[in-house]
Amino acid sequence: MLDGQRRDRLARAVEEFTSAVFGRAGLARALCTACVHVLSGVDAAALTLRASARAEEMVGASDEWAARLEEIQYTLGEGPGVLAFREAAPVLVADLGEDGVRWPAFSAAASAEGLAAMFAFPLRVGGIRLGTLDLYRRRAGGLTAVADAVLLADLATHALLEQNEQAADDQLRMTLSYQDVNMATGMLAAQLRISLEDAFARLRAHAFSSGRSVLDVARDLLERRIPLDRLAD
Repeated sequence: MLDGQRRDRLARAVEEFTSAVFGRAGLARALCTACVHVLSGVDAAALTLRASARAEEMVGASDEWAARLEEIQYTLGEGPGVLAFREAAPVLVADLGEDGVRWPAFSAAASAEGLAAMFAFPLRVGGIRLGTLDLYRRRAGGLTAVADAVLLADLATHALLEQNEQAADDQLRMTLSYQDVNMATGMLAAQLRISLEDAFARLRAHAFSSGRSVLDVARDLLERRIPLDRLAD
């Protein structure tokens, strides 16, 4: 009974932010803003759809800071959001300085951006995993309303699926983009005669070593601003 009342309360709060928005991007951004408003101590939020290491798309973020942190996870291929999706379970990091040893590269890069704590919750329908709701804060400390965050992740999942159905897409797993990354990976694999996994690993390594995002490196590769031989070794 109490869980039902809690869900109704959160649903009403989310509705206040999402009732007047249009399109998936607007909905996702509004859902993230609602999470920041509802959850005490959370400074930013992002919603990311995931299918594999290469196939993912950040569909919305409450601000540019959250978007940047999501990009760091994607570029490095590690972080609480990556783990939460893989294990289909929440990953709660109250102090990135102490608890982030599992993701040394992400912890260093995210800490430099001002992140102190992060909480990632899977978006799922039954046994089907769709992505994550990632919550960020600038100071260390635990999340006091974990149960609310779990319900918000569920509400966000159903809201995105409902919007997807209204857009006449009959596939449960939403189409993931980052098409430039996929195209650059395929081109690199074909030119160097290596596997897609090896090609993507080289894109990621080049992005990390140059302090840039995988998406930016992929676009440079497609536009021939980076010669293929630079990623040959």
